Amino acid sequence: MALNIKKAKRINELPPYLFAEIDRRKRAALTRGVDLIDLGVGDPDIPTPSKIVEKLMEVASKPINHRYPNSAGLLEFRQTVADWYQRRFGVKLDPINEVVSLIGSKEGIANMAVAFVDPGELVLVASPCYPVYHIGTLFNGGRNYFLPLKKENHFLPDLDAIPVEVARQAKMLWINYPNNPTAAVAEEDFFIRVVDFAHRHNIIVCHDAAYTEMGFDGYRPMSLLQVEGAREVGIEFHSLSKTFNMTGWRIGMAVGNKELVSGLAQVKSNVDSGIFQAVQEAGIEALRLGDEVVEPSRKVYQERRDILVSGLRATGFECEKPRATFYVWVFVPKGLTSAELTTKLLDEAGVVTTPGNGFGEAGEGYVRFTLCVDKERLREVTDRIRQVRL
Repeated sequence: MALNIKKAKRINELPPYLFAEIDRRKRAALTRGVDLIDLGVGDPDIPTPSKIVEKLMEVASKPINHRYPNSAGLLEFRQTVADWYQRRFGVKLDPINEVVSLIGSKEGIANMAVAFVDPGELVLVASPCYPVYHIGTLFNGGRNYFLPLKKENHFLPDLDAIPVEVARQAKMLWINYPNNPTAAVAEEDFFIRVVDFAHRHNIIVCHDAAYTEMGFDGYRPMSLLQVEGAREVGIEFHSLSKTFNMTGWRIGMAVGNKELVSGLAQVKSNVDSGIFQAVQEAGIEALRLGDEVVEPSRKVYQERRDILVSGLRATGFECEKPRATFYVWVFVPKGLTSAELTTKLLDEAGVVTTPGNGFGEAGEGYVRFTLCVDKERLREVTDRIRQVRL
């Protein structure tokens, strides 16, 4: 007799994971023989810098690295993170109490709710956004309150528009700058307002800073922790994935308030066994190399940005030229929804993009393009889109 398997309520109530649905549609198109240009998922196509790969090859054979790692991360890795933060942002961190390693920042982002959100508690989420912010809340029985990111506010959440009663109930706030999916950036005055808001309402601020190293035209995005008072209320998530083209390596970190870092580390000690130590040693090499290996990628993405933005504008699309990230946030022409445009681009041009509403209701009216293919293919995107009936 077959077992009657019933999934947990938390699983059945989840919306379909955005990128899983995109993958399904891509597979169907590939089965039909379509030559796809994939500008959907933000996964760098540039190889991990060779010096980092060579370091992994060197240390992977060390027997000490074949055993269980510390779930909080090697002290040397955490010290190197602290050194990098000091060098890059002028932020001094205690590597023992204010830094924890992550199996990619996604893991830490999801586990923040495990550590700090009880059933029924309210979490503020700037949206459209990376879905894991609000899915972590749902998994743990919390409630999400979405703060719409609008063009007229430069895709920054309007903190003054949050009802007093909502602010009073809120436990946590999620922000992300430079932003995925809008590519918007935030300056010091915004972070100061966030920190002040958090202090006034006793709210934890979670800042996903995964794209700070992808600034263009000399622009250098800042850290939340550069703002006075941020350390008392905030934790910042960072990743080597986008910075060093290491998405498959699964290595990141969270830094900031020691009680927040400690709570996250406590969850991790109970649910995972940390990052393979050889990968941490390669991560140390990456952080020490810093801009030496990051700047070439910035130049590549900046050139691609210019090609794609000019090409899209030439075909009649409206979009801003991003100052950071490898995303371009494109207005949908009148008469179409985000999903309809995405479908047209896939079916009629073989170009994979992501509908803005997949990142939240406030993303309706936009489509996200990535810069994760070479410049020749980006030029081909323009030619293909000219053939689409809009």
